[in-house]
Amino acid sequence: MTRFPKWLRRSIPETTSRQTRTILEKHQLNTVCESALCPNRSECWSRRTATFMILGNTCTRRCGFCAIETGRGEEVASDEPQRVAEAAWELGLQYVVVTSVARDDLRDEGAEHFYQCVKALKEKIDGVEVEVLTPDFHGREELIGRVCEAGPRVYNHNLETVSRLQRLVRPQAQYERSLQVIRQVKENFPEILTKSGMMLGLGETEEEVLRAASDLAEAGCEILTLGQYLPPSENHLRLAEYISPEVFSGLADKIRQFGFREVYAGPYVRSSYHAAETFQTAENIRRS
Repeated sequence: MTRFPKWLRRSIPETTSRQTRTILEKHQLNTVCESALCPNRSECWSRRTATFMILGNTCTRRCGFCAIETGRGEEVASDEPQRVAEAAWELGLQYVVVTSVARDDLRDEGAEHFYQCVKALKEKIDGVEVEVLTPDFHGREELIGRVCEAGPRVYNHNLETVSRLQRLVRPQAQYERSLQVIRQVKENFPEILTKSGMMLGLGETEEEVLRAASDLAEAGCEILTLGQYLPPSENHLRLAEYISPEVFSGLADKIRQFGFREVYAGPYVRSSYHAAETFQTAENIRRS
């Protein structure tokens, strides 16, 4: 694409992100904010929040949109759950998002480590709400269930894009398998809110986006995020188009009619961006 549209130009936060960085470095933790080159990092870190990325900084899958390094999985650090909990406590978080790289090399694909992280957070911080953003675990019900047994408040697994573009965008995943992850969580652990996210600007049509959203709703997904795809480098998937805020807003209005509790859409929206506020909106609707 040529010119960067005006709606993607952002001002620098007035407050500093130094304290957040210091705490993360102290506990030697990875974040998707840094590893995935998230454009919201400065804003989120200035508010003393971050999305913890567990199980190393090297992913065993190669998705065309992602900046995270791909290769052999690293040794799993047994003390990482405690370090995540300590850092979250020092940051003053009451809502914590934990994600990971894909670990297809591990027998349980990292499910037990997710379980331990959620448990450590609950033990360390009174009343904490935890959102997990997991790989698909190849749809293995026992692994998805193990993560759910730890009691996360929200289970997030991203569909990422429409059915037609799945093989291009994430060749080691499957559209139906991702829907099945959401379905299994909702059927087996109905008390857990289910969430997914998609990127726009990869060449999908509005009809395809609405079809994917409908498929997610039918699978039991309750929260959906839609954001603009921004290529991390020239070596990643090519950007097809910039999506205006007005188009995002119009899509969100249409998608809400499928029965979602919350649809958060906009150019800079990401899965864990303003996750606490998105959760609270969905929770308030559920209680009403």
